[in-house]
Amino acid sequence: MSRIQITFAALKSQQRTALIPYVTAGFPFADITPELMHGMVAAGADVIELGVPFSDPMADGPVIQKAGEHALALGIGTRQVLEMVRRFRLDDGQTPVVLMGYANPVERYDLTHGKDAFIRDAAAAGVDGILVVDYPPEECEAFAAKLKSNGLDLIFLLAPTSTDERMQQVARVASGYVYYVSLKGVTGAGNLDTGAVERMLPRIRQHVHIPVGVGFGIRDAQTAKAIGKVADAVVIGTKIIQLAQAQPREKVVPAVSDFLRGIRVALDA
Repeated sequence: MSRIQITFAALKSQQRTALIPYVTAGFPFADITPELMHGMVAAGADVIELGVPFSDPMADGPVIQKAGEHALALGIGTRQVLEMVRRFRLDDGQTPVVLMGYANPVERYDLTHGKDAFIRDAAAAGVDGILVVDYPPEECEAFAAKLKSNGLDLIFLLAPTSTDERMQQVARVASGYVYYVSLKGVTGAGNLDTGAVERMLPRIRQHVHIPVGVGFGIRDAQTAKAIGKVADAVVIGTKIIQLAQAQPREKVVPAVSDFLRGIRVALDA
């Protein structure tokens, strides 16, 4: 079993919902990410999604787009992201880390470092899962098999517009968990309709038999609690980026940690 599978199995036995915070690697300061990851774990995070900065992030709203641009300007690329995971792993061998990003950085890394270098180096760094937004499931079977042979899970997005056929395609290759995008749009957009999420999840579970996380639009404890009653995981990104960018360096980790503690308490209530 992967670290992700072990984590979700433990949470299920405890009847708890996973808390999955997202942060852009290298934001808001180039050297803060491992420290921030440890702070989030201490505050109750079960899995960490680490965004790989990319210049054209089609699924991300303006807040996360700007965070990525800022990290790129600080010189953060895929190699630096993997080094951050290595540093995190020096003191944490249990918390799953998922890299979330786009096809271009993955394929460019392989072009630079050799065939399948991204998978090899991600596994060596201590990465547990990969979510590539623009990799469709019907073209990912070989990639998924290589990841699995290296102990990594391949995670996919599902959306309110996903058809039953698309859910079945995702179910064939996904592992770890799937990420249900609760809104039509980009990260940080719109108001979350918790009733619509409640209606959608049973349909997803007819086809997908691994945990289902819900993200996009979760910004406070009340919404997280409502979603946590029906989902296996709650994913929060934009609000964390907004908190981090508003702080001087010494207050970034405390501010994000305090916010996540409130979410953790709500999920466990």
